[in-house]
Amino acid sequence: MKFFSYESKFSQLLLKLCYACYLNLLWFVCSVPIFTIGASTTALYYASLKIVRDEDSHVARLFFRSFKENFKQATVLWLILLGVGIFLGADGYILYHLRQTAEGPLAVMWTLILALVIAAGVMYVIELLYIFPLVASVSNTNAAMLKNAFLIGTHYLFATILVFAIHFAMFFVVVAWFTPLIVFGEGLCALLSAWLLNRVLMISSGTPEEEEEAEEKEEAP
Repeated sequence: MKFFSYESKFSQLLLKLCYACYLNLLWFVCSVPIFTIGASTTALYYASLKIVRDEDSHVARLFFRSFKENFKQATVLWLILLGVGIFLGADGYILYHLRQTAEGPLAVMWTLILALVIAAGVMYVIELLYIFPLVASVSNTNAAMLKNAFLIGTHYLFATILVFAIHFAMFFVVVAWFTPLIVFGEGLCALLSAWLLNRVLMISSGTPEEEEEAEEKEEAP
Protein backbone atom coordinates (compact mmCIF):
# COMPACT_ATOMS: atom_id res chain seq x y z
CA MET A 1 0.00 0.00 0.00
CA LYS A 2 3.04 2.26 0.13
CA PHE A 3 2.44 3.03 -3.56
CA PHE A 4 -0.82 4.76 -2.62
CA SER A 5 0.42 6.47 0.54
CA TYR A 6 0.29 10.26 0.70
CA GLU A 7 4.10 10.55 0.63
CA SER A 8 4.56 8.27 -2.41
CA LYS A 9 5.66 9.80 -5.71
CA PHE A 10 2.48 8.53 -7.37
CA SER A 11 0.24 10.26 -4.83
CA GLN A 12 2.26 13.46 -5.06
CA LEU A 13 1.97 13.38 -8.84
CA LEU A 14 -1.81 12.99 -8.61
CA LEU A 15 -1.91 15.84 -6.09
CA LYS A 16 0.05 18.12 -8.43
CA LEU A 17 -2.32 17.25 -11.29
CA CYS A 18 -5.26 18.17 -9.06
CA TYR A 19 -3.55 21.47 -8.25
CA ALA A 20 -3.08 22.04 -12.00
CA CYS A 21 -6.80 21.52 -12.69
CA TYR A 22 -7.83 23.79 -9.82
CA LEU A 23 -5.37 26.52 -10.79
CA ASN A 24 -6.47 26.29 -14.41
CA LEU A 25 -10.09 26.79 -13.35
CA LEU A 26 -9.24 29.77 -11.15
CA TRP A 27 -7.11 31.31 -13.88
CA PHE A 28 -9.77 30.86 -16.54
CA VAL A 29 -12.63 32.29 -14.44
CA CYS A 30 -10.57 35.30 -13.32
CA SER A 31 -9.37 35.94 -16.89
CA VAL A 32 -12.85 36.16 -18.42
CA PRO A 33 -13.02 40.00 -18.34
CA ILE A 34 -9.86 39.96 -20.57
CA PHE A 35 -8.32 43.02 -18.89
CA THR A 36 -7.72 40.91 -15.76
CA ILE A 37 -5.57 38.32 -17.58
CA GLY A 38 -2.39 39.95 -16.26
CA ALA A 39 -3.46 39.81 -12.62
CA SER A 40 -4.84 36.30 -13.08
CA THR A 41 -1.63 35.01 -14.68
CA THR A 42 0.50 36.64 -11.99
CA ALA A 43 -1.64 34.96 -9.32
CA LEU A 44 -1.33 31.65 -11.17
CA TYR A 45 2.47 31.82 -11.11
CA TYR A 46 2.56 33.03 -7.52
CA ALA A 47 0.60 29.98 -6.39
CA SER A 48 2.59 27.66 -8.67
CA LEU A 49 5.93 28.88 -7.34
CA LYS A 50 4.76 28.44 -3.75
CA ILE A 51 3.63 24.88 -4.52
CA VAL A 52 6.89 24.02 -6.30
CA ARG A 53 8.88 25.36 -3.34
CA ASP A 54 6.66 23.44 -0.87
CA GLU A 55 6.01 26.68 0.99
CA ASP A 56 2.21 26.44 0.94
CA SER A 57 -0.48 24.34 -0.69
CA HIS A 58 -3.63 26.40 -0.04
CA VAL A 59 -4.19 27.04 -3.73
CA ALA A 60 -7.19 29.39 -3.63
CA ARG A 61 -5.77 31.46 -0.76
CA LEU A 62 -2.44 31.89 -2.56
CA PHE A 63 -4.13 32.71 -5.85
CA PHE A 64 -6.48 35.40 -4.57
CA ARG A 65 -3.84 36.93 -2.27
CA SER A 66 -1.60 37.59 -5.26
CA PHE A 67 -4.55 38.60 -7.46
CA LYS A 68 -5.44 41.34 -4.99
CA GLU A 69 -1.91 42.49 -4.16
CA ASN A 70 -0.59 42.61 -7.73
CA PHE A 71 -3.79 43.59 -9.53
CA LYS A 72 -2.86 47.17 -10.40
CA GLN A 73 0.68 46.56 -11.64
CA ALA A 74 -0.12 43.31 -13.45
CA THR A 75 -3.12 44.90 -15.19
CA VAL A 76 -1.12 47.90 -16.38
CA LEU A 77 1.65 45.67 -17.72
CA TRP A 78 -0.88 43.37 -19.40
CA LEU A 79 -2.65 46.26 -21.14
CA ILE A 80 0.70 47.56 -22.38
CA LEU A 81 1.67 44.14 -23.71
CA LEU A 82 -1.79 43.58 -25.18
CA GLY A 83 -1.52 46.84 -27.12
CA VAL A 84 1.96 45.95 -28.36
CA GLY A 85 0.78 42.47 -29.33
CA ILE A 86 -2.13 43.83 -31.36
CA PHE A 87 0.20 46.30 -33.07
CA LEU A 88 2.76 43.60 -33.95
CA GLY A 89 0.06 41.18 -35.09
CA ALA A 90 -1.55 43.78 -37.36
CA ASP A 91 1.83 44.82 -38.77
CA GLY A 92 2.80 41.22 -39.44
CA TYR A 93 -0.49 40.48 -41.19
CA ILE A 94 -0.29 43.56 -43.41
CA LEU A 95 3.39 43.09 -44.25
CA TYR A 96 2.88 39.41 -45.08
CA HIS A 97 0.19 40.24 -47.64
CA LEU A 98 2.22 43.14 -49.04
CA ARG A 99 5.15 40.77 -49.47
CA GLN A 100 2.95 38.25 -51.27
CA THR A 101 1.78 40.77 -53.87
CA ALA A 102 5.07 42.66 -54.33
CA GLU A 103 7.85 41.96 -56.81
CA GLY A 104 11.48 42.96 -57.28
CA PRO A 105 13.07 45.54 -54.93
CA LEU A 106 9.73 46.24 -53.28
CA ALA A 107 9.39 42.58 -52.31
CA VAL A 108 12.89 42.68 -50.79
CA MET A 109 11.99 45.78 -48.77
CA TRP A 110 8.79 44.24 -47.41
CA THR A 111 10.68 41.04 -46.59
CA LEU A 112 13.28 42.95 -44.57
CA ILE A 113 10.64 44.90 -42.68
CA LEU A 114 8.71 41.70 -42.01
CA ALA A 115 11.90 40.11 -40.65
CA LEU A 116 12.24 43.03 -38.21
CA VAL A 117 8.63 42.56 -37.09
CA ILE A 118 9.27 38.83 -36.55
CA ALA A 119 12.36 39.65 -34.48
CA ALA A 120 10.25 42.08 -32.43
CA GLY A 121 7.68 39.30 -32.05
CA VAL A 122 10.32 36.99 -30.57
CA MET A 123 11.26 39.68 -28.06
CA TYR A 124 7.58 40.12 -27.29
CA VAL A 125 7.12 36.41 -26.57
CA ILE A 126 10.10 36.47 -24.18
CA GLU A 127 8.46 39.36 -22.33
CA LEU A 128 5.17 37.46 -22.07
CA LEU A 129 6.87 34.33 -20.72
CA TYR A 130 8.74 36.12 -17.93
CA ILE A 131 6.88 39.30 -16.99
CA PHE A 132 4.13 37.72 -14.86
CA PRO A 133 6.33 35.17 -13.04
CA LEU A 134 8.62 38.12 -12.28
CA VAL A 135 5.76 40.27 -10.95
CA ALA A 136 4.76 37.30 -8.79
CA SER A 137 8.29 37.06 -7.37
CA VAL A 138 9.63 40.59 -6.83
CA SER A 139 8.56 44.20 -6.35
CA ASN A 140 9.80 46.78 -8.85
CA THR A 141 8.67 49.54 -11.21
CA ASN A 142 6.86 48.71 -14.44
CA ALA A 143 9.81 49.83 -16.56
CA ALA A 144 12.22 47.70 -14.52
CA MET A 145 9.90 44.69 -14.77
CA LEU A 146 9.78 44.95 -18.56
CA LYS A 147 13.53 45.40 -18.84
CA ASN A 148 14.40 42.61 -16.40
CA ALA A 149 11.93 40.16 -17.97
CA PHE A 150 13.69 40.54 -21.31
CA LEU A 151 17.19 40.39 -19.83
CA ILE A 152 16.43 37.28 -17.79
CA GLY A 153 14.69 35.63 -20.74
CA THR A 154 17.66 36.17 -23.05
CA HIS A 155 20.25 35.27 -20.40
CA TYR A 156 18.58 31.95 -19.54
CA LEU A 157 17.74 31.15 -23.14
CA PHE A 158 17.51 27.38 -22.68
CA ALA A 159 14.93 27.77 -19.91
CA THR A 160 13.05 30.24 -22.11
CA ILE A 161 12.90 27.74 -24.97
CA LEU A 162 11.66 25.00 -22.62
CA VAL A 163 8.92 27.20 -21.14
CA PHE A 164 7.81 28.20 -24.63
CA ALA A 165 7.83 24.53 -25.68
CA ILE A 166 5.59 23.62 -22.71
CA HIS A 167 2.97 26.20 -23.68
CA PHE A 168 3.19 25.37 -27.38
CA ALA A 169 2.89 21.63 -26.71
CA MET A 170 -0.19 22.14 -24.51
CA PHE A 171 -1.81 24.35 -27.16
CA PHE A 172 -1.03 21.86 -29.94
CA VAL A 173 -2.25 18.83 -28.00
CA VAL A 174 -5.50 20.52 -26.93
CA VAL A 175 -6.28 21.91 -30.40
CA ALA A 176 -5.06 19.11 -32.64
CA TRP A 177 -5.06 15.92 -30.60
CA PHE A 178 -7.03 15.62 -27.34
CA THR A 179 -9.22 18.59 -26.43
CA PRO A 180 -10.26 17.28 -22.94
CA LEU A 181 -6.70 17.99 -21.76
CA ILE A 182 -7.81 21.61 -21.59
CA VAL A 183 -8.85 20.84 -17.99
CA PHE A 184 -5.13 21.01 -17.14
CA GLY A 185 -4.42 23.86 -19.56
CA GLU A 186 -2.56 26.86 -18.22
CA GLY A 187 -2.52 25.42 -14.71
CA LEU A 188 -0.23 22.55 -15.72
CA CYS A 189 1.85 24.85 -17.94
CA ALA A 190 2.38 27.20 -14.99
CA LEU A 191 3.38 24.41 -12.60
CA LEU A 192 5.89 22.97 -15.07
CA SER A 193 7.20 26.44 -15.92
CA ALA A 194 7.48 27.32 -12.22
CA TRP A 195 9.53 24.16 -11.66
CA LEU A 196 11.87 25.18 -14.50
CA LEU A 197 12.08 28.87 -13.55
CA ASN A 198 12.18 28.51 -9.77
CA ARG A 199 15.96 28.73 -9.44
CA VAL A 200 16.21 31.36 -12.18
CA LEU A 201 13.74 33.61 -10.38
CA MET A 202 15.36 33.04 -6.99
CA ILE A 203 18.77 34.04 -8.37
CA SER A 204 17.32 37.02 -10.25
CA SER A 205 15.41 38.27 -7.21
CA GLY A 206 18.44 37.86 -4.94
CA THR A 207 16.74 35.77 -2.27
CA PRO A 208 18.69 35.23 0.98
CA GLU A 209 19.13 31.52 0.24
CA GLU A 210 20.85 32.16 -3.07
CA GLU A 211 22.98 34.98 -1.61
CA GLU A 212 24.20 32.67 1.17
CA GLU A 213 25.10 29.98 -1.37
CA ALA A 214 27.02 32.52 -3.43
CA GLU A 215 28.94 33.73 -0.36
CA GLU A 216 29.81 30.15 0.62
CA LYS A 217 31.17 29.46 -2.85
CA GLU A 218 33.30 32.63 -2.72
CA GLU A 219 34.70 31.71 0.72
CA ALA A 220 35.45 28.11 -0.25
CA PRO A 221 39.18 27.50 -1.02
